[in-house]
This record gives sequence, structure tokens and C-alpha cells, in this order.
Amino acid sequence: MPFLQLTLDIGRADPGTCEDALFELGAVSVTLEDAADDPVLEPAPGETPLWPTVRVKALFDVDTDRADLSQRLAVLAPGAPPPRFEAIADKAWEREWLKDFAPMRFGRRLWVCPGGMPAGDPDAVRVELDPGLAFGTGTHPTTAMCLEWLDGAELLGRDVVDYGCGSGILAIAALKLGAATVLAMDIDPQALIATRENALRNGITSGLDVTDDPVLTDRSADLLVANILAGPLVELAPRFAAAVRSGGSIVLSGILADQARAVTAAYQPWFDIARTAARDGWGLLSGRRRAE
Repeated sequence: MPFLQLTLDIGRADPGTCEDALFELGAVSVTLEDAADDPVLEPAPGETPLWPTVRVKALFDVDTDRADLSQRLAVLAPGAPPPRFEAIADKAWEREWLKDFAPMRFGRRLWVCPGGMPAGDPDAVRVELDPGLAFGTGTHPTTAMCLEWLDGAELLGRDVVDYGCGSGILAIAALKLGAATVLAMDIDPQALIATRENALRNGITSGLDVTDDPVLTDRSADLLVANILAGPLVELAPRFAAAVRSGGSIVLSGILADQARAVTAAYQPWFDIARTAARDGWGLLSGRRRAE
């Protein structure tokens, strides 16, 4: 069914008062958005950061009286700006990404395709993907660089860890490219659902272990890939080092250009590591585990 959408541009004001008022007025959902393209890339532990300027959107029953809603909001949230209204159709919002997603090639042979679409090469290694609500379609530079690295790697018979698996795109690509096993870990329940569903979509019934347990088995991985953020990558360096066999490889992304030095330094006690790719301000580090 359609909805009535109310929008408030509240600037730097605390959104809490508006959010509480909108729910009291019967909103079925309230969303906070960036009003000025100022992304929040990495919060400190325990923080829930907001953007410098915030836009609040709320959905109501389409028949809600707009004038009455505006008057009551002014009483419950004094100082709130006048709201804007529009009627919007209900959609399967998690499917909206399909409108702009076409088959994409990464490296020489690896293709990522939305459900049902063919690759542009009959000899392609094809990953069929529907990310659902999880991160990872290949369109983000960090994911693209990881996929290209995997395409150029020798994965046949290797044991791989995908730490922070999101949609499962990297785990599935590794298996399609010849990996023997992949441990796909994420703490987001939506990521676990998406990874399992995408594995079935690609005919993968063995070799994949999907888990929310962040503890890794010592010396179990020939390759560990983590496309997360610089802060967690630095903190996890000892754990990742313990999980990778001597001579094994590590691939790290989700790193802004000015963060690469700190992440490199965190891994140098165990790995010969360096930046091997860069795109749109993001970098990818890869390296080999030294023998102890």
C-alpha cells in the first residue's frame, strides 16, 4: 500500500525530540539520513554517530491528515522546521538495487551477476548475487579490489577465511575459483542469511562454513580476506596473524588512503605486506605470512 512520507531537514539539531514526536504521532517508521553528503566512515567503539546535518523521514498511513500532523508536530517538537509531504508507493526496498546493477567483470574471468542475468563471457566464472540487506555487490571499490585480487590468485585447494562476509560475495567467489573450503564470518544476522542464500543460489552445498563466531582456529587458513574498516583491522592483526599458516596470504580492504600506513604497521610483525591496489581513495593491502 502507499504511504505518506514526512521529511524534516533539521540541520545540526538533536534528532531525538523529532524522532520521539513522530512515533507518538503514529509513524510506522522513522529514518535518519545524511542531508549533505558527509559520510560517517568509522565510529569509535560504543558510539552511534550522526552526520553534521541530518534529514529525518517518517512514514504514515497515506490517509493521515497533513495539516493536523503539522500542527501536532509543532506542539510536540517546538522549533522543528515545517515538514514536507509526499505520497510514495510501497516497494520491496531491498530489491531497489537491481535497477542499477548489471553483470560486472572483475579481473580476467570472474563475473558477478544479479539473479538470472548472464555473464558477458561464455567461459566466465559466474557468481550470481542478491545481497538482500547485507553489504557487498561489487560496486564499492573495496569489494571490487578484493574480487580482482581473488581472480588473479591461485586458490585451487586452498582453505580461505572471509572475515566480515556481508553478502558472501568474496566467499562464494573464492569457492568458484577453486578454494577447497571457506569460513565466512559476520556478526550481522542479515549477512549470515544473505551468505547462505547466495551460496544456494550458486549451487554451493559443501565447502562453506557460515558463522557468527569471531574466534578463528590457529594456523587454519591459506588465505584470509577481510573487507571491513581500518580500526577493526588494526585491532584484529594478532588474531589474523595466528589464523594464517606460514607462507599463507592476507588481503585487507576497507582502508582509506591515509589509513594504509597504520594498518600496514599493525601487520608487519607477522607479514610482508604492502598496498597492492588503490581506487577512489580506498586501498587494498596484501601480504604473505612469514615463518616463525
